[in-house]
Amino acid sequence: QVQLVESGGGLAQPGGSLRLSCAASGFPFGIFTMGWFRQAPRKEREFVAVISRSGESTYYADSVKGRFTISRDNAKDRVYLQMNSLKLEDTALYYCAKKSASGTSLPLGAAEYDSWGQGTQVTISS
Repeated sequence: QVQLVESGGGLAQPGGSLRLSCAASGFPFGIFTMGWFRQAPRKEREFVAVISRSGESTYYADSVKGRFTISRDNAKDRVYLQMNSLKLEDTALYYCAKKSASGTSLPLGAAEYDSWGQGTQVTISS
């Protein structure tokens, strides 16, 4: 079955960096768009970044644009989120997700994704 396992979260200071990783298994990773979402306490889950099947196309939420970079390694069935210049408001549980259909679109809505990891906690604090 589909499994997504995130890692790399932790505690960082404002201005610091973290790199999240998501290990995928149970499906042909290279033909699915992958996304990162996050959910802060008492807030709705929100889109962070998405990457196309080949990795050539990406899209980011305005709140992270220029600071975060999504990438993937199809040979290793992994998707990554490099987070730089971290802010207090980046504190959240971060999830990777697999898009439902194997098409070329880069959806921003959580409803377009059918499999989720358990999440990895990112806490930004001074």
